[in-house]
Amino acid sequence: MSHVPTMPSTHRLLAALCAGLAWAACGGPSEPQLPPELSFSATMLELGPLREGEVDIRNLGGQSIGPVEMISVAVQDLAGATVPGVHITSDPAEVPTLNPGDTRTIHLGITNEASLQPGFYDAVLVASGGVGPCEVHWLGSCLRGISAQLTIHFTVLSAEEEAAAILTLSTSTTEIRTGDVVGLAVEVRDDAGELVQGAPVTWTLNPATAGFVGATGQFVAYESGTVTITAQVGDAEDAVTFNVSERGLRGAFTTVGRARETLRFTSDLWLHGDVAYSGTWGSRQVGDSVRLGNMLNVWDIADPTSPTLSSTLELDARTVNDVKVREDGTLAIATHEGSANGLNGITILDLTDPLEPEVVGRFTDELQSGVHNVWIDGDYAYLVVDGIGNGLRILDISDPSLPTVAARFWGGESFLHDVYVRDGLAFLSHWNAGLIILDVGHGIAGGTPSAPVEVARLSDLSGQTHNAWYWPEAGYVFVGEEDFSAPGVMHVVDVRNLREPREVATYEIRDQPPHNFWLDEAQSTLYLAWYGQGLRALDVSGDLMGQLDRQGREITRALYNFGFGECDRSTAFTCSWAPQLHQGLLWVSDMNEGLIALEPPR
Repeated sequence: MSHVPTMPSTHRLLAALCAGLAWAACGGPSEPQLPPELSFSATMLELGPLREGEVDIRNLGGQSIGPVEMISVAVQDLAGATVPGVHITSDPAEVPTLNPGDTRTIHLGITNEASLQPGFYDAVLVASGGVGPCEVHWLGSCLRGISAQLTIHFTVLSAEEEAAAILTLSTSTTEIRTGDVVGLAVEVRDDAGELVQGAPVTWTLNPATAGFVGATGQFVAYESGTVTITAQVGDAEDAVTFNVSERGLRGAFTTVGRARETLRFTSDLWLHGDVAYSGTWGSRQVGDSVRLGNMLNVWDIADPTSPTLSSTLELDARTVNDVKVREDGTLAIATHEGSANGLNGITILDLTDPLEPEVVGRFTDELQSGVHNVWIDGDYAYLVVDGIGNGLRILDISDPSLPTVAARFWGGESFLHDVYVRDGLAFLSHWNAGLIILDVGHGIAGGTPSAPVEVARLSDLSGQTHNAWYWPEAGYVFVGEEDFSAPGVMHVVDVRNLREPREVATYEIRDQPPHNFWLDEAQSTLYLAWYGQGLRALDVSGDLMGQLDRQGREITRALYNFGFGECDRSTAFTCSWAPQLHQGLLWVSDMNEGLIALEPPR
């Protein structure tokens, strides 16, 4: 409201005598009147399931307004879609005049309720008042109309909600830890004591930040202390109180040994027996020279406290991004990309002498853009081909010297980043296309390695799906999201129904994305390489739901070579690429340092 200037004393008496009269009637200057101003007594009104309520409309200004009309602008569902034919009713629908300081109560309701489906709705009501065509001037402005706006929420109950009279809430225990998932059972009965089936439940937590309740009534606690959960169906409700203790996990990594690589950036690793194989990445400035990532390093880890470089194998590439060893230890495959002469693809290695691998075959057909990632499953190699639209190649390597293409798969316009194969299922991390599941021998869709069949895909994982790790016993897939512009996220996808994968939990660390994972199934511990945020050990026991980073599930973390939350490749700071649990130790490939052997937390 604008400030009204003080009038000179000679005009005060005249103003008092001429109150409410215009300039011409008074014959002299008068103090400007306050403009008309409409206001509802509330900015938001909750009508609830009764869909009835009251609100006051007020004139807070200095001039009369009239008529004041109540106009229903829109009624929308929660998706923001306008519901046709439904309006807010007002009694009265029009107020003839509101003088300065007047208040009028408006009774509100809903028309055409029969067309509304059960659910929650938003509406807008506008009070619009006219003051005539420029009859009033306020500080040079012509006032033609005044309005006020009211936001209205209301609920339409289902038949089941309308029938609900008694609600009983129960649980198997009220003594839990943070991160534990416990079920809440809801029983609803009508006035006659008959069960009401299918009634939607509204859940409320106190404190609101203390946990999360899923739609099916599963609860996970984020905070220790007392948490009260209320279930409501219509007017019926019940509550249960939990006593939540800290999860109480403590542990630490201990550095056992190192195998330093400071001439090139270390990429992925794989271990078998007493040997570790690691790739090299990109190009590294060393003094006045630039070292390309064209080397496969072979490490003797028989003494993990003092691993040594046994041999190297130079490949024609800018990056040896990945290396895998077949389960029987007889052969390995190294991927290469960025070659200057089109020799991108894979190199197959004979491991008769594990410390001195010999090239037994190469495959470059259809792979000119490079191979980023590989997985070996028996006599088949699953290759991730660089570039949008290139997708997956499945090679028959039963004759390692003469591999052949068994199948091809394209998941869409987004490029494929990683592949993980287990139990006849291939899990494709397809960047912005999300997670794709293929049957390559599982039996669920009749697929084979030479004729893979898509089982399902989950596209809404927020983008940049980098890697996946399948845990069949628990029915989860852990998916990493390599997005450097957002907080790093690991997604937990429930695949107990393989045809309907669904995200159930997340684990988030700011300032760096995750890279590769390794799961210790026996200990239910997931190890996550997180670039400049080091290595994390995460308890993934039991059911998983909600925000895991708020549940006390992180056992420990390791910045084994200093670090400041960045993966600065001009330094020797921590820059974790991948972990692998092997012979009781956790081996980590670090881009800046090479290999680090850690004693995992017990």
